[in-house]
Amino acid sequence: MNVQRRPYIFLMKITFFALILSVIPLNKLLLGASAFWLLLLYIYWIVYFSTKLKFFIALILGTLVDILHGDILGQNALALIFSSLFISNIKQSFFLSNLSTQQVYIFISSSIYLVFFLLIFVLTQGFIINYYLFLAPFTSAFIWPVVQFLLSKCKA
Repeated sequence: MNVQRRPYIFLMKITFFALILSVIPLNKLLLGASAFWLLLLYIYWIVYFSTKLKFFIALILGTLVDILHGDILGQNALALIFSSLFISNIKQSFFLSNLSTQQVYIFISSSIYLVFFLLIFVLTQGFIINYYLFLAPFTSAFIWPVVQFLLSKCKA
């Protein structure tokens, strides 16, 4: 199967994989510091596939994560939309950059995700957050080369 001609099927597969990774039971430290899996896999899909409905798909995927985790409806969706907006704006630069520059872009995108996620959480539920969550952008940037390598092997 040629993945380039069927990007939505590839997106469904990596979304399913990301949702499985995000619900693996971990202890409090690892759970808070774990990477934003759906964001990482969605960034790969945005960068390496050209589609028109990327923000609508980000809304759907974010809402799916909200339902799966029992979060406030729209919290992950808004964070995913703004993170994918950043990646869409730098897509050409991201595609041509070396791996360390891509990790910086992933860190910035994950930080945008975290800011919007925490902003909505603090506004609705107060300032009771897991401080390990601030390690998630670092973890996402650190894991990016592995994610990119594995997805490039799955795509081929």
